[in-house]
Formats: sequence, C-alpha cells, structure tokens
Amino acid sequence: MDTAPTTSTPNGSVPPPDALPSTKPSRRRPGPDVVRAIAMLGVVVMNYHGYLIIRGAPRDAGGVLYDVFDPWTGPLSTRFATLFVLTAGVGVALMTASSFGDAERIRAMRWRLVRRGLVLYGIGLAFDMIWAGTILPYYGVMFVLAAALFTWRSRWLVVTGVVAAGAAWAIRWWRIERDLDGHSTLWLTDPPSSSPRGLVFDVFVNGTHPLLPWLAFFCAGIVLGRLLHTTWWRPAATGAGLAMFSIAAIVGPAAATSTDVRVRTLLSDDPFERGLVYVASTLGTALVAFAAISWLADTFEDTTVVDVLRRAGQLSLTIYLAHALVFNLLVDWLDVVQPNGVGTALTFAFIVWLASIAGAVAYQQRYGRGPAERVYRSLTA
Repeated sequence: MDTAPTTSTPNGSVPPPDALPSTKPSRRRPGPDVVRAIAMLGVVVMNYHGYLIIRGAPRDAGGVLYDVFDPWTGPLSTRFATLFVLTAGVGVALMTASSFGDAERIRAMRWRLVRRGLVLYGIGLAFDMIWAGTILPYYGVMFVLAAALFTWRSRWLVVTGVVAAGAAWAIRWWRIERDLDGHSTLWLTDPPSSSPRGLVFDVFVNGTHPLLPWLAFFCAGIVLGRLLHTTWWRPAATGAGLAMFSIAAIVGPAAATSTDVRVRTLLSDDPFERGLVYVASTLGTALVAFAAISWLADTFEDTTVVDVLRRAGQLSLTIYLAHALVFNLLVDWLDVVQPNGVGTALTFAFIVWLASIAGAVAYQQRYGRGPAERVYRSLTA
C-alpha cells in the first residue's frame, strides 16, 4: 500500500498528501461538533429503545414509530453511529493537518493516535461490561489504524474503504455457501469471547461495529476532512451521498423479493448482513447529513442554538458514557423507567439528551474540556 510521499523537501520536511491543507485552521470549525451533538441524540434514542426491548419492552406493537425506530432492522438502524464514525474520520484529518511538512511532528502524531486508540480500546472493553455492544473498542482500533492511514493519499484511503466493505461482503457470501453445503462456520462467528481469536474476530467481523465494513466509514471521513477547505466539498459530498443512497434504495428492496437466499442476503440493506448495499445506503445518508448539518452550523454560527450544540459536541465522550450510566441507574437499579414501548424510549431519550446538552454546555463554559475528555487526554498526551 502506497503512502503519501516520504521524500524530504530541501529543509527535511515531509510534504502533505493531496487535497490536505498544510496548516491547521486557526479557528475550530463548528460543523463537526454540531454534527456530533445531533448524532448523539439519535444514538441515545436508538440505544435506549434497543436496551428497553432487551429488558422486555415490545419491539413491534404496531404503528409507524415501531417500524422507523426498530434498532435492528428499521431505516434509522446504525445510521447515527455511522455519522459518528464518519465525523471521527473528519476529526482525524483536521487534527493531523498541521503535522504535514515536518517529519518529526508526523512521528509524534502517529504515536499520539496509537496511544489514544489503545486507551480507548481498553476503556471500551471495560465499559462493555456495563454497556454491552458499545462502539468504543472499535473506535479505539480505528484510531490505532489511523496512525498509518492519515499519511496515505486520498485515493488509497478510498481503496482501503472499498476493500473493507468488499471483504465484509465476501465473508458473508462465503458463510452462506458454507452453510448451504452443510459446513459450520461457528469457529468464525462464535469463538470463545475471552480468547485472543474471539477478540480479534469481534473487532473485525462479529462485533456490533466491526471494522469490516465500518472502516469504510472512517476512511471516508478522513477523505472528507481533507476537503473541508475547498469550496466544492459540500455539493460533492451531497451528490455522492444521494447517488449511493438512491442506488441502495432501488437494489435493496428489489433483492428482498428474490426467492434465492444468496440474492436476498448479499444484496440486503440489513445492517447485520454487512453487505455492499447496506454500506452504500448508510454512508450515503451520513455524507448528506454531515453536509447539511455543517451547512446549517456554518450559516447560523453566531446563533445560540449552534453555540449550544457546538459546546455539547465537544463533550461527546462524556455524554456518551453518561447516557449509559443514567440508563442503568434509572432502569436497572431504581426502576424509575419501565420498558413500556417506543413512546417511553423516545421520551426517556429526549429528556436525557436535553439534560445532557444543558449540563455539557454549563460545564464547558466553566471548565472547558469535559471530565471524560480531560481524563482521556491526560492518559494519551
């Protein structure tokens, strides 16, 4: 795999990859932070509804809300998490932009990303015992990989994303063929969870947000982040996103009517089939959402709403950890919230999100960096 050019310039510095500004913006862009805050609302809603279902709430009691907010097969399933991963890639591009032009700073940035990734992976494994299925370990591995990825040219990041999506699709195809031939694939899909093989397969294949195909969303975010200084990135991202979503919206439903199990599975838009149609659909909506929300944030940057969301977005790790702890406290320990259906989940989620936003803004105005972010940075500085 080629990387960005490593030949030194006359002063010994390393030139930046294509389409990446060589200097870090002097002022933090509001768009990514506002996107994180909005995406967090969706994450809280989908998580709360899903975990309440696991605790006995009805998954399908009739009505459009149950169809729309189904955490596993509904049209919103995994889309908010995908938007978060895309934005994480954008953040990596913006964070590393200032290192180009200086080989020593590039090396330092690599180690910083490795440290952040390893710490986040460890925190994620521990947090998984409290909040099963958390995305944090997968984030951690992505940051470790970003230590190498951030110097690659954009075309190779695109290739990497396509390979990640294609590998997930190929593994699913192979599993179908093995199952149809009467061979078990449990050694891959159900290894001992605490074994090294189980941990590796969970990260890459079996987990809630496996790198095959989720690395595609992360790579797309890095490429997108490199283009934010251009005047044409937003229409390009919107056009590409709409094209991918439209194709997926045609192919997925058509495949669902097929009598061939291979076609139904391999061309499914089901998030847990890990197929190419799913990747195209989800990445497409993430690109459109990022472009639209960031446009609103830039256009109305001086308004109170954008300022509130921007500040809250900077404390997204704190809010994410808190939303799980609040759920466990009010549902599992105090029995304040009962698993009574999608209405309960939506009300619960909105109240917690609004309280989190208010608390995050008050904290950020007084102390700056959030408590979880402060501890995380101190461990990875």
